[in-house]
Amino acid sequence: MSDYTPAATGTGVRARIQRGGAFLAGMVMPNLGAFIAFGLITALFIPTGWINTIAGTTDNPLPITTQIGSIVGPLICILIPILIGYTGGKMIHGTRGAVVGAVATVGAMMAPVALQLVGLALNADEPAPPPASIAEIAPNILAALFMGPFTALLLKWWDRFIDGKVKGGFEMLVDNFSAGIIGGALAVFGIYVIGPITFWIAQGLGSLVNTLVSTGLLPLASILIEPAKVLFLNNALNHGVLTPLGAAEAAETGKSIMFMLESNPGPGMGILIAMLLFGPRAIRPTVPAAMVVHFLGGIHEIYFPYVLMKPILVIAAILGGATGVLWETIFGLGLVAPASPGSIFAWILVSPPDNLLLNMVGIVLAAGVSALVGSVLLGFGRKETATDAAIDLEAAQERSAENKKASKGQPASA
Repeated sequence: MSDYTPAATGTGVRARIQRGGAFLAGMVMPNLGAFIAFGLITALFIPTGWINTIAGTTDNPLPITTQIGSIVGPLICILIPILIGYTGGKMIHGTRGAVVGAVATVGAMMAPVALQLVGLALNADEPAPPPASIAEIAPNILAALFMGPFTALLLKWWDRFIDGKVKGGFEMLVDNFSAGIIGGALAVFGIYVIGPITFWIAQGLGSLVNTLVSTGLLPLASILIEPAKVLFLNNALNHGVLTPLGAAEAAETGKSIMFMLESNPGPGMGILIAMLLFGPRAIRPTVPAAMVVHFLGGIHEIYFPYVLMKPILVIAAILGGATGVLWETIFGLGLVAPASPGSIFAWILVSPPDNLLLNMVGIVLAAGVSALVGSVLLGFGRKETATDAAIDLEAAQERSAENKKASKGQPASA
């Protein structure tokens, strides 16, 4: 599966879900370095980042932060989806699969530009205009999670079909042209099929959240927001739906709860706590660094792979998020501006003075509920202990068989 994800054991629906989640996590986990680079640059150099905040220049950012901050968008919107598509293709069919997976991913990413897709209008407002160029696209990691492995799988089937049928001397020619044709064809498929599908998935989720907001069922919005975040639709929801709604409300009241729904770092922190204490033993050493990037840096994408690895943990994220929203609703809390990035420090900076303490309590409650539920869902480590034991037993049996062959002078199996 991946060096970064433990193998799922057993049979049945639960095991298949775990394997699917582990596969998705295996596409993302090797690229955590790119996420961390994006997170550090974002936290430091965006107009509301640490450097401008400390210098008191958030309204007139320092030139160096503007220059360095210019790579924030390309990192999350262009590089990271391509890396994930590349990694997914490599998991299926090696380097050849990685190349065609990356090519096809670009097609899906560019669908809003190529087709000039216009989103839904919310609250009678005019929808945002379609992106004019690649510089204005939103990150489409959901498309990358599909296009990378799917395109590589098609190439793998083709390579199997022609195996042994190509005349000597023509292998490189056939390999290169077949990869180019399949990659190019799937890039076109991404433009016209997968790109629009993922675009409208994001729009549909945003419309549902808007409906819950308008009907007063705000805590239930977590049922949509938390799973959407794990599918890397957090930026589309936050900047495309919640921020415009929050800006309109803040203009009238001076603050808005809309700014808190997606940016609360509590649910993700709770997930990471549960994984640190009771997650797969091979993964636990990676969690502390993820905690720092998530909670202090505000880069929520860092915990998404852990949920993909154990999809049942999305329940913990939903309950943690709903707890935070319920607390905020009861006390009429809000932020004066978007918390960007969604770190504890950003929340402190944009909390009204009279709401600051209660806002911090909301984060703690969300993290506590998420950690408790996540720990229960992970069986307080008992499930992982049983899995580790099964893996160790299987490895011991294999070593015993190899030793037995060696004692008889038989060659060991590969």
